[in-house]
Amino acid sequence: MLLRAQLPPVAFDALLVSLLFVMSVGPGQDLKARPESLILPVALLLPLVWRRRAPLAVFGAVAAAAFVQWLVGVQPVLADVALLVALYTVAVRSAWQHMLLAGAVLEGGILLASVRWGPEGRFLVPVLFLTALATTVAVTGTNIRIRRVYLASLEDRAVRLERERDQQAQLAVAEERARIAREMHDIVTHNLSAMVALADAAVFAQFRSPGKATGAMQQISDTGRQALTDMRRSLGVLRADEPDAQRHPLPGIAQLQSLVDQMGAAGLPTSLGLEGDPDPVSTTAQLTVYRVVQEALTNTLKHAPPGTRADVQVRFSPRAVAIEVTDDGNTTRAPGPSAGHGIAGMRERAAAYGGNLQAGPLPGGGWRVSAHITLAAAEDDAS
Repeated sequence: MLLRAQLPPVAFDALLVSLLFVMSVGPGQDLKARPESLILPVALLLPLVWRRRAPLAVFGAVAAAAFVQWLVGVQPVLADVALLVALYTVAVRSAWQHMLLAGAVLEGGILLASVRWGPEGRFLVPVLFLTALATTVAVTGTNIRIRRVYLASLEDRAVRLERERDQQAQLAVAEERARIAREMHDIVTHNLSAMVALADAAVFAQFRSPGKATGAMQQISDTGRQALTDMRRSLGVLRADEPDAQRHPLPGIAQLQSLVDQMGAAGLPTSLGLEGDPDPVSTTAQLTVYRVVQEALTNTLKHAPPGTRADVQVRFSPRAVAIEVTDDGNTTRAPGPSAGHGIAGMRERAAAYGGNLQAGPLPGGGWRVSAHITLAAAEDDAS
C-alpha cells in the first residue's frame, strides 16, 4: 500500500504487469521452443497498463486474448489472472451496467474453459469455483466503488458546509456591523444634539440665572458620560465589573422617563404616556422601543422650531408594542443626510422585529412617527 501511494497510477500498473509477467513466464522455460509462452502473457497482461483510463476497453482486450487462447487450445496460464484484474477495475471505475456486462462475458469464458479443460465428469467443480472467484472480485470492486462515491459525497458535503459556514460568518459580521452602526448613530446623534442644546442654554443663562447654567453644564457632563458608556457597550468592550455597568443599564422602557426629562432640559418639553403591561417585552425589544423614541425626539429637537412640544405614547399588548411620537412644530422639514439615516435606522429596527414604521407631517402641522413591533418576532430574534 505504501508503494502504491508513492508511485503514479500508471507506474504502479506497469510494475504490476511486469511482476505478473515474470511469474507467468517463470524460470527455466524454453521460449524459442514455445513462443506462445511469451506472446500469450504479453497479450493478456499488457492492456492492464491502461486499465484505469479505459476499464471496459481493457477488459475487452484481455477477454479477446483469452478467447484466442481458447481457440488455439493453449492451456490456462498464470497470466489469465488478468481477467480478474480487469473485472475488478471495471467494477471499481465503471457503472454497474458495465460491471454486469463484463461479468457475463467472463462467466461465458468460464463455461468454455471448463468444458475444454475441466476434469472428466466433474464439469461443475471448476465452474462453481471460478464463478465464486469472479463474483468475489466483482463484489469487492463494487463495494470499493460505493465507498469511494460515499466518501466523495461526504467531502463535497463538508466543503459545502464549510462554504456555508463562511457565508454565515460573513453575514453575521455584516449584521453586527449594521447593528453597531445603528447604535452608534442613535447614541452619537441624540447625545450630541442634547449636549449642543444644553450648552446653548447654559451660555444663554450664565449671566441671568447662574444656577440654571450650572445645572445645564451638569446635565452636559452626565449626558457625555452616558454617551461614552453606551458607545463602549455597543462596541462590546464594557466589562461587567465596571461601575458604569450598574449605573447605566441597557436602555429600555424604564429609561423612557429619563429620556423625556433630558429632552425637556434640552429645550423640547415632552410628555410620556404608557399603556399596558411592559413586563412581557424582552430586553432587545425594549431597546428597540427606546431607540425609536430617542431617534424621533432627536429629530424633533434638531429640526423643529423653538417652542415645539412633543408627545410620546407607547401602548403594550400581549403580542405587540405600538409607538407614536408627535410634535406640534409648524416648520416644514426637509430631512438632511443624518435625518434620512435616522429614519432608515428606525425602519430597520422595526423591520428586524416583524414590524413597520411610518414617519411624515401631520395635516395640521407638526410631525408624526408611528412604529409597530411584534413581540413574537422580537422573542424569536432574541433567542
